[in-house]
Amino acid sequence: MDAVTPESHQVSQAAAALAQFISCHPRLVVLSGAGVSTDSGIPDYRDRGGAWKRPPPMNHQDFMASHAARQRYWARALVGFRALSEARPGAAHRGLALLERRGRLDTLITQNVDGLHQRAGNRRVIDLHGRAEIVRCMSCDARRMRHDLHAELAAANPDWLSVEARVGPDGDADLERDFGDFEVPGCWRCGRGIWKPDVVFFGDQVPAERVTAARAAVSRGDALLVVGSSLMVYSGYRFARQAAAEGKPLACLNLGHTRADALYALKLETPIGATLEALPEHLEG
Repeated sequence: MDAVTPESHQVSQAAAALAQFISCHPRLVVLSGAGVSTDSGIPDYRDRGGAWKRPPPMNHQDFMASHAARQRYWARALVGFRALSEARPGAAHRGLALLERRGRLDTLITQNVDGLHQRAGNRRVIDLHGRAEIVRCMSCDARRMRHDLHAELAAANPDWLSVEARVGPDGDADLERDFGDFEVPGCWRCGRGIWKPDVVFFGDQVPAERVTAARAAVSRGDALLVVGSSLMVYSGYRFARQAAAEGKPLACLNLGHTRADALYALKLETPIGATLEALPEHLEG
């Protein structure tokens, strides 16, 4: 028989409290963030106080305006994206997928771009910030799979394949050096376009149709559960504000401070994967 440790007891209590919240609000909407994917080897951006752990990610305006910025971005991505492409769903993803299969989860709005919720089995997902495995031409709107572009980048920059660096969130790498010799191909269809991951960079706008769909889901739901997000970015925080304004109960499972702490009826600060993994034993049906 496994010994009951203080941490496992705390996790069990948190799972029981979360199960009670879910049982009282059967049409649940979940808003997920980077903390859901850390157990899959993808780092998050912020510490427990909500401050940056590393320099902020690429800004949309800088990426579009500067060839040097694009060289830096794609060189670092060639080194770091393998962590994202090789990641597998963790306990948190599997736990949320099980909630959907059991009919307890109406919609999952994710700020993540890794696609791990879908790989775990969730089907009703709104990818608020897009998907990192697709790239798009900013001139002619051509799309291609990111691994195809990375193969082209690797062929044009073979010396970079031996570079090693600590991986960062969203397929980046903590790497600073001279990027001036890094070759970045243009669009093969229009011949002039800039390839950009089909994701929302900082300083960019979330497409209106995604915001509309997410707002409709929040309005349709009985309650909002925030999982693994500090909500420091307004693109996610707005849905917590909406739920509160509409009188919907809010709960949160996150290690550390969030921007919406004053809005929660229930705030749990236990390991996300372990808590969601323990959830089924406390749920009826």
